[in-house]
Amino acid sequence: MAEITAASVKELRERTGAGMMDCKKALSENHGEMEASVDWLRTKGLAAAAKKAGRTAAEGLVGVAVDGTRGSVVEVNSETDFVAKNEQFQGFVAEVSKLALTTGNDIDALGASSFSTGGTVAEALTHNIATIGENQSLRRAARLDVSEGAVVSYVHNAAAPNMGKIGVLVALEGSAPVETLNALGKQLAMHIAAANPLALDAADLDPALVERERAIAIEKAKDSGKPANIIEKMVEGGLAKFRKENALLSQLFVIDGKTPIAEVVAAAAREAGAPITLKAFERFQLGEGIEKPTSDFAAEVAATAGIKKPDPVA
Repeated sequence: MAEITAASVKELRERTGAGMMDCKKALSENHGEMEASVDWLRTKGLAAAAKKAGRTAAEGLVGVAVDGTRGSVVEVNSETDFVAKNEQFQGFVAEVSKLALTTGNDIDALGASSFSTGGTVAEALTHNIATIGENQSLRRAARLDVSEGAVVSYVHNAAAPNMGKIGVLVALEGSAPVETLNALGKQLAMHIAAANPLALDAADLDPALVERERAIAIEKAKDSGKPANIIEKMVEGGLAKFRKENALLSQLFVIDGKTPIAEVVAAAAREAGAPITLKAFERFQLGEGIEKPTSDFAAEVAATAGIKKPDPVA
């Protein structure tokens, strides 16, 4: 049996692109034999998956799951939108969404959860990469809970039941009938999908984001040439508008364009004769924050053929 050294692990990693622990296991399983270890990784799909890991995965699906007073939302990415239509991929998203009801926001715990086909979620994802042929990633997850009430979900641009391009959860706390909570929650979730609030109320807005808006407002006000006291009022007015437009409770309901969301909830509570509190929300939009690579296809083809791309005509 050949000795398993750091150098042999490094060599196997360089040849296959597989992870260090997978390479160590491959060498151990194959008595340190390099070629057998390469084949072992290939049969497990690990080498193929690792080689695809550098590709940008910004497509895929957002999945939701609800179980009474708790709900979860996950984002699973792929390289192309075509994979989002794959039944194997959709089945993975559906199962992972339900598992997140237990693991919540902990993506590592979700990856380590047991998968129905055997092994862990992370191993099932690796298998998907190898068999579907595209890089995929389990990007993020979130869970909302209420002690009494309901968590309601909504999916925009659905590709299959409970999965699509935008997934929203709304947590409503209260003793109103479930039917009332579900109807209200669905309307609020649709509003959130369209209006994209940044926080539940103004106090929850990211202070760094508010300061950035303040700096922008100051520069705009300075250009007006008005006195300092007027500039200060202009800045505060701009910030007040920013807070109102980006905090969910103060946003105007998209259905009528005039009623603040806080009043929509209060009106539903009065009609139900029971307290209702909009406790929290989550909104996942597929690929948000992922920088997608751009390329000049014509230039790439020309370079491959050894042709110099002509300069633009002036």
